[in-house]
Amino acid sequence: MATVMAATAAERAVLEEEFRWLLHDEVHAVLRQLQDILKEASLRFTLPGSGTEGPTKQENFVLGSCGTDQVKGVLTLQGDALSQADVNLKMPRNNQLLHFAFREDKQWKLQQIQDARNHVSQAIYLLANRDESYQFRTGAEVLKLMDAVMLQLTRARNRLTTPATLTLPEIAASGLTRMFAPTLPSDLLVNVYINLNKLCLTVYQLHTLQPNSTKNFRPAGGAVLHSPGAMFEWGTQRLEVSHVHKVESVIPWLNDALVFFTVSLQLCQQLKDKISVFSSYWSCRPF
Repeated sequence: MATVMAATAAERAVLEEEFRWLLHDEVHAVLRQLQDILKEASLRFTLPGSGTEGPTKQENFVLGSCGTDQVKGVLTLQGDALSQADVNLKMPRNNQLLHFAFREDKQWKLQQIQDARNHVSQAIYLLANRDESYQFRTGAEVLKLMDAVMLQLTRARNRLTTPATLTLPEIAASGLTRMFAPTLPSDLLVNVYINLNKLCLTVYQLHTLQPNSTKNFRPAGGAVLHSPGAMFEWGTQRLEVSHVHKVESVIPWLNDALVFFTVSLQLCQQLKDKISVFSSYWSCRPF
């Protein structure tokens, strides 16, 4: 019995030493690695000009689709805002070419990019508050920090991977429709959003449903992309989507950011798993 108790005490001493090393050394090594990765991610969102305090540089993205040539154009991204848009639309029925562009005094804020950047900044702030001089005393404390960081990173990723679902009246009421010169025709709606690493432009062509129409009117709910046949009310009119044109362009630095988010989340989870190995013994025990 004495031998068994001695062996158990020795094992506990080894576990204590391993956990002490984990809390005092490895945790901070992982936090440094996370900060380095997230600072790289943050730089992808800033894209400064020639000087560190200079204006954010402009990037032009040519829109295209393998399924249609009805819509062509170029969107100019400046940080988290569209500063210019130049779009050509070939009308399906008569091949008439429509051209519309942003007014010179207008920019359109891409809230998804701004929100993702803010979440990354918050994650960096959480990590910076636990610098090398800070001593973690329990595993629970590390787990709480990792959960908070992972929450911000998950929110950042979700803002880029999950575009907002909008109803057609919400798209019609959007300020984006008032950004263009000449003014968009009343039978066109436009939406712009981020989906993963892509900048997407959708153009909806509409036609008015006549009061004597035999179609069963059923307003469409919210969606990222509405299909032909979707109906909605706008003012005193009932309208139906007749054609949908979607074009997009890859934003390389958004792809980089998504990779950084994935790697960071994996590092957080790996550290949580290591802490959890000891949790039944030491998570509430100070060192």
